[in-house]
Amino acid sequence: MNCQICGIEVDMPYSCPYCGGQFCSQHRLPENHACPQISRAYTQRQNAVREEIHRASSGGYNYSFNFKPQSSRTFRNGIFSPKELKHLGIAALLVMGIGISIGLYSIVNRTWLMLAVFSVSLMASFLAHELAHKIIAQRYGLWAEFRLTVWGALLTFAAVFLPFKIIAPGAVMIRGTADRRSILKISVAGPITNIIFASVFFVLAFVLQSYSPILAYVGYINAFISIFNLFPFSVFDGFKIFSVDKKIWAVTFATSLVLLIYGYLKVFM
Repeated sequence: MNCQICGIEVDMPYSCPYCGGQFCSQHRLPENHACPQISRAYTQRQNAVREEIHRASSGGYNYSFNFKPQSSRTFRNGIFSPKELKHLGIAALLVMGIGISIGLYSIVNRTWLMLAVFSVSLMASFLAHELAHKIIAQRYGLWAEFRLTVWGALLTFAAVFLPFKIIAPGAVMIRGTADRRSILKISVAGPITNIIFASVFFVLAFVLQSYSPILAYVGYINAFISIFNLFPFSVFDGFKIFSVDKKIWAVTFATSLVLLIYGYLKVFM
């Protein structure tokens, strides 16, 4: 079994009693895996504290306790550690390799310039999705850094040479205490970024006719990245969004689906 946050293999994973996810010892606490049911954990802790205070007060003690969930450290926006920069660099190269591989077999009348534009655009789309999570998380004082995952990076590398394509070299890891509203904003930031990218590339494809095939293809891939991450299952952004606000999930998913259908018709029809 792999931890749903960092992806490491765990023989006996910890099961979160609130969201049911499987995690390693480092991410077993609700605040360490951005649990969508973290408010229940806070409520349970508050009740436990009140009971402890009541027992202590009954024995002649008199004190007060102010429960205010917060991260132990505030992380400034835009901070990248050397380790994160290295992981981002490797991920960027892997995604560009996928872009060149797709372009060689899918783009009609391709040139090396078009392949370069396509691969860089694909890389930017992936990084924008991940960095959107990081930026919003840091705004809430959480630790957030991109990390490669072993299997994700290996599968992405293998996909450069295989017919099927996987773009999942890593993800932004987040630690700290966040409420439901923060979790919602952090989770939806990635898909919304890809929705914006898809819309922009489709408009550019309409305006710049000479680059229309390649720009439409990048728009289509952005729509695919968005809707793929919005599936409401365990490790995906969609699970957290759906758990917190089903209306926002529905609007975001529907928008991505419309863009995906438009992109498919534009690219393959």
